[in-house]
Amino acid sequence: SNFMQRLRPKTKNHSRFLFFVLNNPIAREQFNYFSNSTTGLANLNASVIGQVRVAVPPEDEIEHLLHFLDIETSQTDTLIAKQERLIALLQEKRQSLISHAVTKGLNPDVPMKDSGIEWLGEVPEHWQVLKLKRIASLKSGSGINSDLIEPEGDYSVFGGNGIRGYTDKYSHEGHYALIGRQGALCGNVNYAEGRFWASEHAVVVSPLKDLSIKWLGEMLRAMNLNQYSISAAQPGLSVEAVSNLFVPCPSLPEQQAIATFLNQETHKIDKLTDKAQNAITILKERRTALISAAVTGKIDVRAYMNGNPL
Repeated sequence: SNFMQRLRPKTKNHSRFLFFVLNNPIAREQFNYFSNSTTGLANLNASVIGQVRVAVPPEDEIEHLLHFLDIETSQTDTLIAKQERLIALLQEKRQSLISHAVTKGLNPDVPMKDSGIEWLGEVPEHWQVLKLKRIASLKSGSGINSDLIEPEGDYSVFGGNGIRGYTDKYSHEGHYALIGRQGALCGNVNYAEGRFWASEHAVVVSPLKDLSIKWLGEMLRAMNLNQYSISAAQPGLSVEAVSNLFVPCPSLPEQQAIATFLNQETHKIDKLTDKAQNAITILKERRTALISAAVTGKIDVRAYMNGNPL
């Protein structure tokens, strides 16, 4: 398309070499410097790209360099993929832990009964199964002009996917679970506490009786509410449909025990997830630095290919 510039290298080696060269920070700095922003939108054309200066080693060294980068980046990419897989498994475990706790409780020996609800299956015999609207009211937040949302401010502004920014007014005060109402991530659950503004893209869940907010939010998370979105140009959640869904309802002390358990266990999983994510960040930084050093001659890849350390 006309949003792309095609470079036609002289050889296959040059093509792969340029791929590495043009993806390193030094080349990007030159692109930023040469880009034309007189129209308010930075852009690059063929003549501008042609001004970017790159260090080009002899042909035989290019081969060594590419072989070196293939080996090193492949090893790094494998490690990144393993960390990403670990994160996926941790998230699966987290969701399974939440789902089991809010639908089966914490006592594995308690008598069970059929809830009559497909997504619930069996629940503890002494639990109630009620429509959500019997225990909480769901209401969309209030519209707010984007000009009123700032990077810093007195009160958080919650949208459909968490905090959007800050403002000097608030629409709610207290501790609530919020459900995303619109977009690809509609149905996701967040928490708001204190004074905050809930935008029209967030559904505020207000308890109608004494409930544990943490239990309530995690129970909503386990329901996978995104499946109830209405297909349209932009997916949206039907508040009425969600309000009429059946949910398990243990006693308040059990809710609080489940909330405490989930706080402890999900915290452990989240710490492991953060470590894996940090490892990915470090690996990606190392990959970028290695490519940059190789294509700018900071690493003698000839010595490396001969079995000598870097």
